[in-house]
Amino acid sequence: MSLPSLFAAFSAHMHSAQFRDLARHADAGNAFVRRRKLPLPTLIAVMLTGMRKCIQTELDEFFAHLQQQAQLARHVSEQAFSKARSKLSATAIPSLNDWLIARADADGYVPRWHQLRLVAADASTLRFGWRDSHVPRAASADQIAFGLYLPGAEMMLAASLHSVQENERQMLFQHLDSLNSDDLLLMDRGYPCRWLVAALNARNIKFCMRVEKSGNAGFACVRDFLLSGQHDQIVTLAAPDRRDAADFECPAEPQRVRLVRHVASTGKVRVLMTNLFDSDAFPADVFGDLYHQRWRIEEAFKRLKHRLNLEHVSGLSQLAAMQDFAAKILCDNLQALLTQAASRKSPPSPTRKINRAAVHSILKPLLPSLLLCEVVAMLLHDALDLIARRTYSHQPGVMKTKQRKNRNGPKPHKSMANKPC
Repeated sequence: MSLPSLFAAFSAHMHSAQFRDLARHADAGNAFVRRRKLPLPTLIAVMLTGMRKCIQTELDEFFAHLQQQAQLARHVSEQAFSKARSKLSATAIPSLNDWLIARADADGYVPRWHQLRLVAADASTLRFGWRDSHVPRAASADQIAFGLYLPGAEMMLAASLHSVQENERQMLFQHLDSLNSDDLLLMDRGYPCRWLVAALNARNIKFCMRVEKSGNAGFACVRDFLLSGQHDQIVTLAAPDRRDAADFECPAEPQRVRLVRHVASTGKVRVLMTNLFDSDAFPADVFGDLYHQRWRIEEAFKRLKHRLNLEHVSGLSQLAAMQDFAAKILCDNLQALLTQAASRKSPPSPTRKINRAAVHSILKPLLPSLLLCEVVAMLLHDALDLIARRTYSHQPGVMKTKQRKNRNGPKPHKSMANKPC
């Protein structure tokens, strides 16, 4: 399916009665039935433009772009937007993202590595710029964003907000239903544990995780492997604790895993654990580059925080935070689709890459028409040509690394009074 057809199908799905029933909040049984100034598809489209300014300015810009005029258009008020979004469920926009990922995968926008779909898992701390309020079910400023990311497609498969009391393994376990036997899960050193390995093996989910730790920490078999000097070895992990096995629905049995030694360009020795046992199909020397693909989710969170102002929200409740978070994830995925389509239409040179920051500026004025109108071919044609010309210098195979700074004290953030306008 072509990109214009995909956008047309996406718009049709947003206008469908099936999506309307799913998007309606449980406390608003008759919402989005009557024809109003801000119907459900328009409400969703407003949020998907990546709201970074004050609400009224974003609304006025949206309707000005929809009418293809430069002057701001006052069509609905900020109060009307807030009232309409209160009737929107927290699962509405994530369901749209699931639809988009499934369609993009079916249309070949998600590449494969040895016939497997790469999925990187990671979490990132957020501090929202909220002021003190007394709204019902007000959200806390400090939360954790967890995501499953598709490195090849540069799209977020699934994402959610969590309390700072939860750990990353629990967050990953809640998202295991998003994975299947054709996925290869990439994880860093925060995830290894016996019950997670057992849970992934029980679900037939392939994985590759970094497991070496300093001192006497970590698995004993990994420490023995480091001392042995071998490059590749199959070992047996001890069975997970019976309580963990019951809590996380995994077998309390020993698990066979494969350990691979990888020496980074800096000389640092890494140990990668996987359940890909076929050394002919997956030789040890491919796992270094494979694990490096996990870094794309780090770049994705950085892009979401800085380019889409992920920590800026347009409401004070937890529902508003979940809606804004999901909308910016989906907005970034739409930008990834256009970036990939532009690269296919006009492939850049090996030393150039498309500038994702420019993609947001190009796509934002067009999204109202792309999401709400049926005729999008000409708009997309011009946008793809413009995106293909906005590139920057890139040196393949050259990794620029620097020491991560240790942050002491609270995370700095802009207050709600200092948001962009």
